[in-house]
Amino acid sequence: MPSAGLATRRIVQLSALLAMFALFTAQIVSALLPNVPVFVAASAAGLALDVFLQYRDPGLLSLLGKVRFDATVRQLLRDMIILVGLLRIDGISPTREQAPLMVGLCVFYALHFACQAAAVMVRRTRTLPIVTRNIDASALRLTTAPPRILARRPGHRLLTFSVPTTIGLMVTAATEDALWGAIGLGVALVLIGGGTAYLATWLLPRKRALSEQKVMEWLDAWLADYRPTVAMYFSGGTTSAYQANMWLSTVSAVDAKPLIVLRERFMVQKIDATDVPVICFPKVSTMFSLENSTLKMMLHPANAAKTSQVLRIPTVKHAFINHGESDKLSSCNPYAKAYDEVWVAGPAARERYALAEVGVEDKDIVEVGRPQLAPIRPYSGAPTGAFTTVLYAPTWEGWDGNPGNTSVVLAGENIVRRLLADDGVRLLYKPHPMTGSVDLRAGAANERIKTMIREAAALRSGTRPEAGAAAELARRTAELDKLTSTDFRNSADEMERMLLQGAPGGDREAAIAEATLAWEKAYWASFPEWEHQIITDARPGIFACFNQADLLVSDVSSVVSDWLSSEKPYAVANTSGMTEAAFRTGFPTVSAGVVLSPGAEGVPALLESVRRPEKDQFTAARAALKEHLLGPSDPPSMARFNGAIDDLCTKADERRVRMESRLAAEIPSPRSTSEDAAEEVSPDASEAEDSVNA
Repeated sequence: MPSAGLATRRIVQLSALLAMFALFTAQIVSALLPNVPVFVAASAAGLALDVFLQYRDPGLLSLLGKVRFDATVRQLLRDMIILVGLLRIDGISPTREQAPLMVGLCVFYALHFACQAAAVMVRRTRTLPIVTRNIDASALRLTTAPPRILARRPGHRLLTFSVPTTIGLMVTAATEDALWGAIGLGVALVLIGGGTAYLATWLLPRKRALSEQKVMEWLDAWLADYRPTVAMYFSGGTTSAYQANMWLSTVSAVDAKPLIVLRERFMVQKIDATDVPVICFPKVSTMFSLENSTLKMMLHPANAAKTSQVLRIPTVKHAFINHGESDKLSSCNPYAKAYDEVWVAGPAARERYALAEVGVEDKDIVEVGRPQLAPIRPYSGAPTGAFTTVLYAPTWEGWDGNPGNTSVVLAGENIVRRLLADDGVRLLYKPHPMTGSVDLRAGAANERIKTMIREAAALRSGTRPEAGAAAELARRTAELDKLTSTDFRNSADEMERMLLQGAPGGDREAAIAEATLAWEKAYWASFPEWEHQIITDARPGIFACFNQADLLVSDVSSVVSDWLSSEKPYAVANTSGMTEAAFRTGFPTVSAGVVLSPGAEGVPALLESVRRPEKDQFTAARAALKEHLLGPSDPPSMARFNGAIDDLCTKADERRVRMESRLAAEIPSPRSTSEDAAEEVSPDASEAEDSVNA
């Protein structure tokens, strides 16, 4: 079980820390006695353990850093104890033999700190004011990064380069011959000195990045050449990138010059593969270069603290597109009134904002559908195979602690247990990636559900796909990974990634779409039709799971709204404590589905209605609700989306014209200014002429 594995890992980590402290203790005691064999063994083992943990479990050692017992302190203590031990050995002269070793050790640490200073300077010179992707930035004099051990890992560097010194001094302690310590120290000095000199070459003009002013001038020139009109703006945490990624296909397909604007440096690599140019503006001051560009509007898939900063650019219009629509209060956030327009899928969202009374006016709401739902296949009738595929896709617990947010805690195990009790069900379980991130109970229930599914899967048997299916999946995975990921060196830094992720060649997005379809086909073919699946990876995506499933069981979330585009049967778990009538009234997306209580007693009847459509009471209701939630099918959603872009860009152009004419009226022309000046000067000139004549 995962919890048992976590407990085992913690025991191993605690044992490693105790071993480290035990070795330090043994080193101190054996140095003072002195006991040379124990002293040598403890010193060597202590350094070996420290180096091993530095490379294999740096997170564990970071805990020591929080109490100021980092790698530098540990190695200084270790070397100090070694010198004390050498003083206690009678055969080694403190003045003639040990003094030079002490001086050499001091020089080693001086070079280590010099190397660290050089590393800080190199990192600063390689930190650009912007980060780009899918843009040819070679004009910025981008270069490859220095070795990671020199530039970004001081602890690794110190411990690794200390190995020759420790070995030499240990041999000296064992043989009472200071020559070995001098040799080891000499090797360490050559390594640290040579590494420092090599690292310093990145401070030379040919490897230094351009200044911030030069970089921003280059960006202004690139923007003037590319002439973007619409951008998707995104800011968020490490787990929120999916909110932007779900809009990538739509942004790349717009009838305009698209751009992706980010605010966090790490987010540049979190965005999925795309051909759309990406620019990250970590600082507000650099972001305002967009004010003088051709950019007319921005799309916002999520609200974030830094959104207020970009809203201050007066030349750009802003539309909130959200990362999913549901009946939750989060889908009608009062922050939405800060945008020029709020784009929603259909009439249901318009009504939701009106009922919420959060300040969003009806005139500012634009219905555009959900363009990214195009890959979802429509309902084709009852299951034709031996198994009914059920997708259980609960959402996460949210930030407000509402027990109705997710069914995982109160109903998840009951739902899964009743589904698994039906021998004709094949279960696909795809929990929200943030499940358990706020409520530990949700995380624990999620793990128990996974265990139930694994145990049920182990009890099933039957014909499995031939070995060629697994080989085909491996081949398709490698092909898709090659298209969607970039292979960076371990030492690669931000600047080197910019260099490698320049302007894409060819139509990469079309190739990715084709490879994704081939991968999905190979993925499902690699499993027997009777095998339950737990899907927690990014692939396959939720839409691919939609196309495999005959029935969805979920919570009040955007998953239900998206599923309705297929018009297949669905059920929603009611863990809110409300009656079914109140639940249906409060959450309109539930109106065309079955409501499950926390005990999930209605699962058998639900499965029967899926297998025998004549018993399905919600067929017509789902078709009507689909149009109410997502809008009409004609014109297509993408056409409506492009139309909304054109309209908002036109409003941005009209505003610019008004502002320019207003400024022109307020600022007098040079001709009128000179005439006014002449009128003011002429009396003085006449007086001067009169005085001359006099």
